[in-house]
Amino acid sequence: MGSVHISNKQFYNYIIPKIRRFAIQNFNYIMNHVSYLESNKDRFLNELLDLLRIPSVSADSRYAGDVKRTAEFIAEKLKAAGADNVEICPTPGHPIVYGEKLIDPSLPTVLVYGHYDVQPPDPVELWHSPPFEPVVKQTPEHPEGAIYARGACDDKGQMYMHIKAFESMMQTDKLSCNVKFMIEGEEEVGSGNLGPFIKTNRKKLEADVVLVSDTSMIGKDTPSIDVGLRGLAYMEVEVVGPNRDLHSGVYGGAVANPATILCQMIASLHDANNHITIPGFYDDVIEVTAQDRAELAKAPFDETAYKTDLGIQEVWGEKGYTSMERTSIRPTLEVNGIWGGYTGEGSKTVLPSKANAKISMRLVPGQNSQKISDLFKAHFESIAPACVKVKVTAHHGGEPVLTPTDSVEYLAAAKAMETTFGKTPVPTRGGGSIPIIALFEAELGIKSVLFGFGLDSDALHSPNEKYGLFNYYKGIETIPYFYTYYAEMKRGENKSAAQ
Repeated sequence: MGSVHISNKQFYNYIIPKIRRFAIQNFNYIMNHVSYLESNKDRFLNELLDLLRIPSVSADSRYAGDVKRTAEFIAEKLKAAGADNVEICPTPGHPIVYGEKLIDPSLPTVLVYGHYDVQPPDPVELWHSPPFEPVVKQTPEHPEGAIYARGACDDKGQMYMHIKAFESMMQTDKLSCNVKFMIEGEEEVGSGNLGPFIKTNRKKLEADVVLVSDTSMIGKDTPSIDVGLRGLAYMEVEVVGPNRDLHSGVYGGAVANPATILCQMIASLHDANNHITIPGFYDDVIEVTAQDRAELAKAPFDETAYKTDLGIQEVWGEKGYTSMERTSIRPTLEVNGIWGGYTGEGSKTVLPSKANAKISMRLVPGQNSQKISDLFKAHFESIAPACVKVKVTAHHGGEPVLTPTDSVEYLAAAKAMETTFGKTPVPTRGGGSIPIIALFEAELGIKSVLFGFGLDSDALHSPNEKYGLFNYYKGIETIPYFYTYYAEMKRGENKSAAQ
């Protein structure tokens, strides 16, 4: 066969497009979202620190201006990241921040939920550094450093991962799903205005899945995904005795002390086996099968380390269950705060006129928060002696949820974690409550993926809350893989359904 001669023009017309395609492919490979993260780590951290400096305490009206300022911060960062139609949506309480990026109606849509409000920092005197002056410190658990601040993990750090992951996908042309953001400012006070917002904006919020990072994983070397959350019934009780505070020497022994009576009533809510004594409390509990309990037991748990970390000599709880089961598959009743009488410096011999307590009950599948609240109220009023008057107030509640582990949503999240951690995540049940997860399912008809990157040791709701830099960056690295795998799996699911 003879040689083939081509002109210079033919050569360039052939080779230049190939070189261009090769360069683009390799640039996209090199300049992926992981590389973008590495190039912008310091900025991503500094932005989070700025966010943490704003004291967005939703429970205290004195911070209302700061809560609004936080919403404005989030809206600004969503716009800068590339979101469209960003708006700060007013509610009767604190605003909800919304934004979206709709790239193709044929692609699945991910609704990202998070919250920017935080718990009160009290007791402030127990913090090692001011709660709204974030610092990064190395610890044995986090040799790479951890951010100490109120809201570091719950939920500003975890919520902000999604904005930075979205920015990374936008900047590297890797966004493979439509995305909508709904970031609220009232989660820590029960999300009272979120339900009406969702009902009013169902069309705007249409999606295929809700992606939530407001939970924890087992450990930095043991990724996990929560497939269930407990519900919540939150109550406040008041026990009133005499019409004024009394001199404990003159009246003590003849008049009932509301603080004493309250303690006796609370103590009676558990029996010797630490079962809750409210009649009907366990009637609707769906018992977990022996097989599921065995699967739960496979998750690594070091009880000695657990006790050492908490500074306790022994664990405590319902007889017949392990510590992991007590904090995940069983309902509980806990006193969250109790007060009455004189608590100031020095002494004051007083018999208080009244005493109060706040009590929360964590609920498991089968239980209903309204029913449990009603049962608690009826029982607490029934055990009050005639020497006092009792007032019971229900504050807020939420329903327990379970999510399937065979859905494409869960499988995409599991594959994403396996990609970045090098390990298949363990499905676990969380002990906390996110009441709006059940709300999403009821109102929007979609399941949620609980894609948490915090740790149980991050001191949520406590002094010295923290969030590891490893966890923060790992979340930003992992989230884009969820989008990629979810789009692929949904495509495969749709093809199978069409055949």
